[in-house]
Amino acid sequence: MVTLDMPAVRGRLTNNAPLAPLVWFKAGGAAEWLFEPADVEDLSAFLTALDPAVPVMALGLGSNLIVRDGGVPGVVVRLGKPFARLEALDATTIRCGGGASGILVSSTARDVGIVGVEFLRSIPGTVGGFIRMNGGAYGRETADVLVECEVVLRSGERRMLGVEELGYTYRHSELPEGCVVVSATFRGVPGEPAAIQAEMDRIAAAREASQPLRSKTGGSTFKNPPGEKAWALVDAAGCRGLRRGDAQVSDKHTNFLLNLGEATSADIEALGEEVRNRVKAHVGVTLEWEIQRVGVSA
Repeated sequence: MVTLDMPAVRGRLTNNAPLAPLVWFKAGGAAEWLFEPADVEDLSAFLTALDPAVPVMALGLGSNLIVRDGGVPGVVVRLGKPFARLEALDATTIRCGGGASGILVSSTARDVGIVGVEFLRSIPGTVGGFIRMNGGAYGRETADVLVECEVVLRSGERRMLGVEELGYTYRHSELPEGCVVVSATFRGVPGEPAAIQAEMDRIAAAREASQPLRSKTGGSTFKNPPGEKAWALVDAAGCRGLRRGDAQVSDKHTNFLLNLGEATSADIEALGEEVRNRVKAHVGVTLEWEIQRVGVSA
């Protein structure tokens, strides 16, 4: 990769930063530049000064991501602790930083007696990822609870976007390319913290029972086709336990791919494509990737 001249920052800017340690699969190449901004103003000033031709990608917890082995050109923005603050605005709304985790959001809502965001407890990601992907689980999705979000556009401009402006469909939004979600406001209804905790416990137990949580994985691999469950289609196509090198379809939940040790991102992605081909051939359904695949091949 060609070394770029970077604008001055107050946060941390790292050249050729390995991304494998930052993603759940523990595989993949490096970011040409990894930027961890000090605050929203730092991010906005950086993107304003950055050459418009340089691509920008936001990275959350890396749970729904395959970073290809050749790495990611341009700038990867990772929001740290300054973007993980939360604030209850009133009895039904809570404002969350774009870097806040689903567990932190749901726990904070519980503490102030807001019902409705418990499902975020089960999604291993950050607010920014929920907004971009319309993240959801257990019958709920981000579009059900989002009021508005603040983004920093690729140009550096800060803008508030209401939920109606995001074009939400299943696991999809129309967020502008290259923008970074820096905060979001969620709305629920008043409730009792004990009841909220009970629901969170139920969700956590269901997830523990059905998903390979302690493995190097990327979460749900494929979107559920209308009226179908992706895991059932993968199972019907005979893919349970299927391997490619150290990449494997989980025996516990067939919509999860695993890195058993030394799998490359190419192994993982190729296994996913083999699963898609087998499902198409055996069941006649084309599965769409839910996991995001970014960067360039080695």
